[in-house]
Amino acid sequence: MSTFDHRTLIQQINQNASLLRKAQPEAMQGFGVLAKAAMAPGAVSEKHKELIALAIGITQHCSGCIGFHVKSLVRLGCTRQELEEMLAICVYMGGGPALMYAAETEAAWDAFHSAANINTVA
Repeated sequence: MSTFDHRTLIQQINQNASLLRKAQPEAMQGFGVLAKAAMAPGAVSEKHKELIALAIGITQHCSGCIGFHVKSLVRLGCTRQELEEMLAICVYMGGGPALMYAAETEAAWDAFHSAANINTVA
């Protein structure tokens, strides 16, 4: 298992992004509106949109994207099998570099999934 902590990473990103939200509120609000509209369920479910977003994050080598989208997928009830089938496509389309981020995604899945189970049991 990776020692990379995606939960801490997304907390740090959120904290650091608050500076940009203060400096550029209209641009950041626009990004938020775009994200909300793009991820709204429609002909494609929110879960499937999150899988697509995660696949793009993996192939673009974005650890922050992995953290945010894995967290959402756990919340949406994505199964490990669904995740791993998507990861296979990422490796197919992105080669070796995508494989490295797919492995990172497995570790993020374990971290968020165990945290979700702790929160539902406690």
